[in-house]
Amino acid sequence: MEFRHLGRSGLMVSEIAYGNWITHGSQVDEDRAKACVRAALDMGITTFDTADAYAEGSAEEVLGRALKSERRDEVEIFTKVYWPTGDGMNNRGLNRKHVMRSVEGSLRRLGTDYIDLYQAHRYDYSTPLEETLRAFDDLVRQGKVLYVGVSEWTAQEIAEALRIARDLGLDRIVSNQPQYNMLRRVIEPEIIPLCEKEGVGQVVFQPMAMGVLTGKYLPGAAVPAGTRATDPVGGQFVTRLLTDDVLTRVQNLKPIAADHGLTLAQLSVAWTLANPNVSSAIIGASRPEQIADSAKAAGVKLDADALKAVDDVLGDIVERDLEGPLSPTGRP
Repeated sequence: MEFRHLGRSGLMVSEIAYGNWITHGSQVDEDRAKACVRAALDMGITTFDTADAYAEGSAEEVLGRALKSERRDEVEIFTKVYWPTGDGMNNRGLNRKHVMRSVEGSLRRLGTDYIDLYQAHRYDYSTPLEETLRAFDDLVRQGKVLYVGVSEWTAQEIAEALRIARDLGLDRIVSNQPQYNMLRRVIEPEIIPLCEKEGVGQVVFQPMAMGVLTGKYLPGAAVPAGTRATDPVGGQFVTRLLTDDVLTRVQNLKPIAADHGLTLAQLSVAWTLANPNVSSAIIGASRPEQIADSAKAAGVKLDADALKAVDDVLGDIVERDLEGPLSPTGRP
C-alpha cells in the first residue's frame, strides 16, 4: 500500500480506502463485513469511510466493532453528516443543531473519541454556510474532529467555503468526496483545477462505477444474481449504465488492463489514482477476495499512453459536463 497526503494537510491516508455504503448493516451480514475489514487491513488499507446515514447508523456500528481491536492511531476513520437521522426537521441538513448532535451519535456508534475526517455529505441550501463552518470549526477545537471536508460540492460551493474560512479564521476544508471514474469525469473541468490550487484533495467514490468497470456485466446478457444491480438501493444507481454500448466498450478495455498485468477492477482504480489531485480512492466489497483484488491497484502507475488508450476506447460515452446542482435544493 502507498500513502498520500489528504489534500495539503499533514494527514496521510492510504491511497485506497475501504467504504461501507450499502454493504455493512444491510447487504452483508456482520461476520462477512468484519472479514472484509480484516482483508482491507491485511492489504495495508488504513483509511475507512462511512456515514451516519448508511443503513440508518448500522454501518457505523459495524465498522466500529470491526476496528475495535485495532490501535486507534493507526487507522483513519472518515464519516459524514447531512442526510436525515430522525423524523424532525432539524434532524437533517447542516444546521448547527444537527451537526453537533450527529457527531455525538457517530462517535458513539463508531466507538471512538474522535473522527479523523468529518464531511458534509452534501451542500445544504437551507442553512447559511457560515453556520455550518462555525459548527465544524467548533468540533475541531473540541478535538472531536481532526479535519473537515465535503462531499459532492460544486466548485463554486467549495470556493465560497474556503473564502469564509479564510475571512473568519475558521478551520478550512481539506477534502472533497465526489463520484469519479472513467465513465464520470464531471469534476475535471472546474472542481479539480480549483482544488489543486487551494490544496483540497479528492477522496473519490465509485472508482469502478458500481461494478460496471469490472466487466462483470456483459452486453446482451442478464444481470448476474447477487450483484449491485440487483440490490434495491444500489440498483437504482447502476441501471442507467447497463447499456450495450457502455458494456461493450468496457469489455474493450480488457487488452489495456492485460498489457499492464491488471484486472479491469484494478485498472479502473489505478486510473483514478493517476490524477494527482486524488488523495484516495474508496473501494467497497461484499466479499474479502474482492478487496484483495482491487487493492492491488495501489502503486500502479499508468503512463500517458495507457490513459489515452482508455480515452480512445470509451470515446463519447464519458460523462464530462456537470448539469445542475449535486445536492438537493431543499432540506433533505
